[in-house]
Amino acid sequence: MLFLVAIIVVFYLFMIRPQMKKQKTERNFRETLEKGAKVVTIGGLHGRIVEVSDRTFLIEVDSNVKVRVEKSAISAEATKSLDQPPAPAK
Repeated sequence: MLFLVAIIVVFYLFMIRPQMKKQKTERNFRETLEKGAKVVTIGGLHGRIVEVSDRTFLIEVDSNVKVRVEKSAISAEATKSLDQPPAPAK
């Protein structure tokens, strides 16, 4: 019985808790995005936010080309990598 409880605790600490923490940071990231921010969608579409609504963003991907996407479609990892300089070539 003690062994089963230990397995459940380990499973929670190493699998569930980190995933919940990641989801929370992603949600906070999406909620703080505002008009004018450069973003990347999970599909790889690059653009700039021109309108923010409750559940969606209107993203301008080129001159006069706008796409409405769900907030959950914005990739936090790819968007944050836009701000980092490229790694030097070896």
